[in-house]
Amino acid sequence: MSRIHSLLAVQSVVAILVSFNRLGTWTLGYVLPNQFLRWVDFNNMLVLPLISLAAFYLLKKSIEYDSPAREGRAHLAINLVFIVGIYLLASSYGDHEVTNYLHVRFCLNDPISDLCRIVIFNDDEFSHWVFFTGFVMMNAALLFLQNLFHHKETLTRVDNSLLILNSIFLGAGVFANLGFEEIGLDLYIVALLAILSTYLLWMRGRQPLFIYYTSAYWLGLVSSLIAQAIIS
Repeated sequence: MSRIHSLLAVQSVVAILVSFNRLGTWTLGYVLPNQFLRWVDFNNMLVLPLISLAAFYLLKKSIEYDSPAREGRAHLAINLVFIVGIYLLASSYGDHEVTNYLHVRFCLNDPISDLCRIVIFNDDEFSHWVFFTGFVMMNAALLFLQNLFHHKETLTRVDNSLLILNSIFLGAGVFANLGFEEIGLDLYIVALLAILSTYLLWMRGRQPLFIYYTSAYWLGLVSSLIAQAIIS
C-alpha cells in the first residue's frame, strides 16, 4: 500500500501543478524566441502528462501480481485497453494544446475563416472527444485491473484516510474543470466513471482504487453540480 499511496500522491501533486500552470501568469511567456508555444501549453502537453502517465503505469504494475489471471484473456484485453487509452490521451494533448494556443492568439476575432474554423474545431471539439475516450479507457482499465487483482492486505484506517485524502485532489481537479465552465460531454464522462467505480466497490468490496475513484469522482461531480446551480 505504501507504493500505491505514493503514486496517488504524485497524481495529487500533478493536479496542483496543473492548476498553477493554468492560472499562473508566469506560464504565459513563450518557450522560444520563435513563439511556437507558451510555457502553459508546453507544460500541459509534455511535462505534466508525462509525469501523470508514468505514475499511472507504475500504479498499474503495483496492482498486478503473479497469479493465473496474468495469463488470461481478460488481463490481455485490459492491458490493450490501457495502452490504447494512453495513446489517445497523448494524441489529444498534442492536438489540443497547439490548437488552443493558435485559437487564443489568432482566432478569437476571426472565427469564420477556413484556417481558424479548423483550428477552433480541433481545439474545442475533436481533441476533447479523443481525450475523453482515452481518459475513460485508461481509468476503466485500472479499475478492472483492480477487480482482476484483488489487494490481498487488509486496508487499515490510515490506508483509507490516505486514499480519501488523495482522492480530494483529483475531485478538486474535476471541480475546477466542471464547476465554473459550460458543462458538456465531460459531465457524462465523470458520471460514468463515478457509477462504474461505485458499482465495483459495492459488488467487489473495499479495494484501494475502488475507494479512491468513488470518492474522487463523486466529490468532483456533486461539488460541480452545486456550483453550477449557484451560478445559474
